[in-house]
Amino acid sequence: MISRLFHRPWVALLLAPLLLGGCGNSANDELVIVTTTTQITDMVKAVAGDRVEVVALMGPGVDPHTYKPSAQDIAKVGRADLILYNGLLLEGRMEDAFAQAERKGIKAYPVTQAIPEDQLLQPPGFSGHPDPHVWFDPALWTLCIDVVRDGLTEIDPAGKEVFAENAAKLKQEYLAVTNWAKSRISDIPEESRKLVTSHDAFNYFGRAFGLEVMAVQGMSTAVKASSSDRVKMVGYVKEYNLKAIFVESSVNPEMINGVARETGVQVGGKLFSDAMGKPGELETGSDGETYDVGTWVGMMKHNVNVIVEGLK
Repeated sequence: MISRLFHRPWVALLLAPLLLGGCGNSANDELVIVTTTTQITDMVKAVAGDRVEVVALMGPGVDPHTYKPSAQDIAKVGRADLILYNGLLLEGRMEDAFAQAERKGIKAYPVTQAIPEDQLLQPPGFSGHPDPHVWFDPALWTLCIDVVRDGLTEIDPAGKEVFAENAAKLKQEYLAVTNWAKSRISDIPEESRKLVTSHDAFNYFGRAFGLEVMAVQGMSTAVKASSSDRVKMVGYVKEYNLKAIFVESSVNPEMINGVARETGVQVGGKLFSDAMGKPGELETGSDGETYDVGTWVGMMKHNVNVIVEGLK
């Protein structure tokens, strides 16, 4: 279940409290579900309802590629009844902790295990390491709901019907985003459907909605962009006379801002990529619809609206 691990000395030190202490909660305690990214936290809360306590390790603006767990995070993992995470090496620095938790009897599942391997993108140069940013394709992200539903049912069988009902409802909400997004993106002239962002997080989005995607930085923000990467992007923006390029909420905007200055193109806005917005933060689109950018649906609608207004 856990992918091949790369052990690190500092992880052993952080894992000491988990090794020495017990795992999970007593039968009288509320069930605790530990989640990693904001996208997963939102999904788990929607499926679980009020039957469990959801403890999120990462919040708005946090980059999971470079996130280093604290001693408090490891303690939270050690108290969990269930851990739900993205997998595909997105949380590379956490996987040792998840494996250790499993050895202590704590359930841990990557939600992406439900996605058929042939539907995962494998960018050139990353052979054997699929692109982890699957939440940008509603069809794939909907498959992950099943892992959440089944994981919750495993630790709380009495909630089976509640989890199944909530999961079915959430699937409909997720899939409804597809038709809405395709309709909005149709407002962009075909020759302008080129999306330039900070790092390579939008390939699933591009495949799902018919945009050509380019990024200054690679698939992981842990690998810094080079000067040649910047030169290449400047040439791309000039060649296609792009109307706008975009920064990301969880990535340093310096590189994109530099490309914008050098090419004279405008920064079309800020996109949510590896983290969503703050829960409860409402935004109203050009069609008058109000949505919460701290939810997956709201994040997608924010991104689509920003992209369409910037490129059309």
